[in-house]
Amino acid sequence: MAGAIVVVVLVALAIAVALTYCARSPKPGAAAAGSAGGHGRSGGGAPGGSAGGRPPVTVGVARAALGDIPITVSALGTVTPVATVQVQARVSGMLDRVGFKEGQVVRKGQVLAQIDPRPFQAALDQAVGQLRRDEALLANAKLDLQRYAALRAQDSIAVQAYDTQVALVNQDEGTVRTDRAAVDTARLNLEFARVTSPVTGRVGLRQVDPGNQITANQSTPFTVVTQLDPITVVFSIPETAIGPIASHGASGLSVTAFDRAGGTALATGKLLTLDNLIDPTTGTVKAKATFGNAGGALFPNQFVNVTVLVDILRNQVVVPTTAVRHGPQGDFVWVLRADRTATVRPVRVGPGTAETVSLVSGLAVGETVITDGGDRLREGAKVNLPGQAAPGAGGSGRTGHGQGAGGHRHRGASGAPAGSPAAAPG
Repeated sequence: MAGAIVVVVLVALAIAVALTYCARSPKPGAAAAGSAGGHGRSGGGAPGGSAGGRPPVTVGVARAALGDIPITVSALGTVTPVATVQVQARVSGMLDRVGFKEGQVVRKGQVLAQIDPRPFQAALDQAVGQLRRDEALLANAKLDLQRYAALRAQDSIAVQAYDTQVALVNQDEGTVRTDRAAVDTARLNLEFARVTSPVTGRVGLRQVDPGNQITANQSTPFTVVTQLDPITVVFSIPETAIGPIASHGASGLSVTAFDRAGGTALATGKLLTLDNLIDPTTGTVKAKATFGNAGGALFPNQFVNVTVLVDILRNQVVVPTTAVRHGPQGDFVWVLRADRTATVRPVRVGPGTAETVSLVSGLAVGETVITDGGDRLREGAKVNLPGQAAPGAGGSGRTGHGQGAGGHRHRGASGAPAGSPAAAPG
């Protein structure tokens, strides 16, 4: 029994040794390929002959050009209507009808609601009648005064009678003036029975339905009218931007409103004014800009990104923002030389935008800078341009594939490749 176990163990060990040998042994043709690869590595170096044996890096490039750089101030703002009016009744009565649809754009003076006008018309007629009565009394008193004046000149009446008539005329004149005011009030109340829009704008939701009894200046308005065109945006700018904005005029600067994501321009307007004080808790000052809003792109209380164009720098050396890099010694760019090698150039960066940046010094117009792939470059490294083959790439391809393992053929005693006439034995 023990002998059988020993035999089994020995067989298992033999199988393990055989499997290990098979796993470590090279596959057919591998030795030849390895030999060819070894010759290739020892004979040719890195493709393209780049420094340090590294292959050339494919990079993106751009030319430095003259351009204009806008100087802007960005902020987050809120769309604010020029006017928001709660439309309320100025007289009491029954609401006959409503003359608008919810969400409708109305004009200034357009009738929004009609209160029953009959009580006000009756009050007007009554006031007019009272006025005419008192005007007649005044006219009669004036005629009597003329008679009394003639009699007094003849010393035919007492002075007291004349003075009494003068006082009566003055009294009737005051009564007529009061009656005329009453007529104006009654006529005004009749006009107030027609509720009109005080501004041009968009009507909100209706709060009172026809048939309800309403009172003057009640807490619940008929509706709210919001002026949408033009419209304003209120935003806050840092106190450091007050000087540049004020130096170019605190009003009239171009302002662009973008959506909340900042990618879509909604409207372009003008800066109206800056506030008269700085908020000490935030170090900012409020500003207001006005926009034409005929298309309704700006909506009340909407959050927008605002950009104020303060100035424009003309004829600046401009490169893409991705071309400028930052190192321990300061800002620099990779410049592409004529021999398709890269070199470092220190630069001084000026104002810029999200896509481009101006260079105050260090680069001339027309020079080519590397915008992509600079992280893998070293001084003097060879580079490839997009869509172009690496130097010598065509010959290397033919050598690697056309000649196969014989890409670097064994040379005979004469130094010629094996198989060539010079290497053939004499």
